[in-house]
Amino acid sequence: MSETKERIKKPDWLKIKLPTGNNFTELNKNISDNKLHTICESGRCPNKEECWGAGTATIMILGNVCTRSCQFCNVETGKPEDVDIFEPGRVAKSVKLMGAKHLVITSVDRDDLIDGGVSVWAATIRAIRHQAPAVTLETLIPDFQGKTELLDKIIEVNPEVVSHNIETVERLSRQVRIQAQYKRSLEVLKYLKEHGIRRTKSGIMLGLGETEEEIIQSLDDLRAAKVDIVTMGQYLQPTRQHLAVERYVTPEDFKRYETLALEKGFMYVESGPLVRSSYHAEKHIV
Repeated sequence: MSETKERIKKPDWLKIKLPTGNNFTELNKNISDNKLHTICESGRCPNKEECWGAGTATIMILGNVCTRSCQFCNVETGKPEDVDIFEPGRVAKSVKLMGAKHLVITSVDRDDLIDGGVSVWAATIRAIRHQAPAVTLETLIPDFQGKTELLDKIIEVNPEVVSHNIETVERLSRQVRIQAQYKRSLEVLKYLKEHGIRRTKSGIMLGLGETEEEIIQSLDDLRAAKVDIVTMGQYLQPTRQHLAVERYVTPEDFKRYETLALEKGFMYVESGPLVRSSYHAEKHIV
């Protein structure tokens, strides 16, 4: 395991801003009062302060315990609690109180459920559409084990953007995402696009030991799957029990990858050391 490996010193360009402003305080209270979870907190996102300070958060539904044990992720793994049938209503109420124009929703993997939790996904989106009809939505979904009948439930409620992350290059996928499959993720993204989703999106973490050729191949694979939007960011080790950082990618290299991705035909590219899946998500619906 990575706990015995000497960690590389974090460079200056990865310094994170401290929370400021009324929006941060109000959003924090809103989330707490409505007993909601956010990937911003559970995943230790480095942009939490920036996004919350601007009044934007990524809501995580279906609890905060995941049935998978991805080696990069800080979300707790184990046996999740029972599904909360009142959660969709609480999320919708919170969104209405936020006055948000755009919202990102994600979830833990719920392989313990027959439908992977897709019924809660659909109910949450419908509840938001009812209580806050002007809000546009991005959904960062699990792979639902590649079952098209479950993906169809997401397609039916028609979020403006549907995102599913490949997370890393094909060679490292089994190590990074033990219970996921690189090709299955690509098939999920392609299916969504070919069956009516207007904008599809995926994300890659860099710094796990991938080569430049593998990064380029991953971009080509995403374009072959008809993905519109890609995010690229630096992997940051949450704890010593997680995979170690193999290298810190420079801001100049991230900019170069952004240019390359745009040349390959992606509609939007977010590429930088602190970029995460939902970073500047509101721009991706225009």
